[in-house]
Amino acid sequence: MIDRENKLPLSQQVKLLHLSRSSVYYRKKPVSEGDPDLMHRIDRLHLDYPFAGSGMPRSMPKLAGRDVGRRHIRTLMKKMGIEALYRKTNTSKRNQAHRIYPYLLRELCIDHPNQVWAMDTTYIPMKKGFAYLSVVLD
Repeated sequence: MIDRENKLPLSQQVKLLHLSRSSVYYRKKPVSEGDPDLMHRIDRLHLDYPFAGSGMPRSMPKLAGRDVGRRHIRTLMKKMGIEALYRKTNTSKRNQAHRIYPYLLRELCIDHPNQVWAMDTTYIPMKKGFAYLSVVLD
């Protein structure tokens, strides 16, 4: 679309295509020669240890032969879209826009079967995807 050899200046070409000029002038940095192999190793480790952050793979035996810093591993993980699986902060902060429903069982005396049911569903991360676990309590 953008032709650098054209007589029309780049700024005019960008205006015609409704693009930002910074996107035309930006040049991606080339990937260093050792990074694809390192990215492959990080991906393998992430499959084995999905809870590992950027500091943990650095000390693992599969990467021990290479002198790689935590920040470089974090950069590569971000580039690959890999993130450690762990509980994030502020998971129980309520949304002010949501309505609060009353707890209907507070004053109820539960003394026989089939009177109250409860259900909960969660997912368990596994090597190749997730497994869902659902529990129904009587």
